[in-house]
Amino acid sequence: MNKITFIGAGNIAQALMGGLLESQPDASIIASDPYIEQITNLPTQVFQTNDNEKAVETADTIVLCVKPNLMKTVCQNISHDIKGKITDKLFISVAAGVTSDSIQSWLGDETPIIRCMPNTPALVRAGMTGLHSNKFVSDEQKSNADKILSSVGEIHWCQEESELDIVTALSGSGPAYYFLFMEAMQKTGEKLGLSPEVSKKLVLQTALGAAQMAQQATLETEQLRINVTSPGGTTEAAINFMIEHNIEDIIAGGVSAAHKKSIALSKS
Repeated sequence: MNKITFIGAGNIAQALMGGLLESQPDASIIASDPYIEQITNLPTQVFQTNDNEKAVETADTIVLCVKPNLMKTVCQNISHDIKGKITDKLFISVAAGVTSDSIQSWLGDETPIIRCMPNTPALVRAGMTGLHSNKFVSDEQKSNADKILSSVGEIHWCQEESELDIVTALSGSGPAYYFLFMEAMQKTGEKLGLSPEVSKKLVLQTALGAAQMAQQATLETEQLRINVTSPGGTTEAAINFMIEHNIEDIIAGGVSAAHKKSIALSKS
């Protein structure tokens, strides 16, 4: 059985552990975190510790769920603790902006490493995760990574590591873009006379329905938009106003800004 250790037990780690246990109730999982409050509420099937050395010693897969600024220290300590066994283990990093080369320099040469960029809908098993593996990752290890990340949503394997910067800009940061749009719609509904509760319900159900339609349809999203935009109607009035005020340029500019920031973080 693939033994999995999570270093760091924050929200994303907890989502992954929960998804894994739903799909594989007998999964062997260890969670290590220095903050006791992070691990006390974990499922009883998860072995809990604050000792990274103990947590990684017998693990086959180690999921690094720590903040980017802590990655160097954590990886160097792990490398020191299990020196000589490092290449037998798969390391999966969810840290934004920390490259495989950096992780490898801290862990050691020929270490199997997968970088991934999940997003927060993983918390409700509706995530989108981009992954990239270095050349030392075996097919079996890729399959194990598939099982871990697909337990909380959809996955996409990137051919080039640089694609993860685009994934970060689109799906990693993407939920916040939709939240902003929904927030603006809800506030407008309230200003026009609806209660906050009714406005929120209308906006959220409309967003959910539109996403489900787009997923299930054989048509492109552009055609779906055209289909609900009757000439001379209310939807056309709204769409024309948004286009005239450069909504497409605003969205493209925002996504591009996130992309540039992701690249900059990986070089810092």
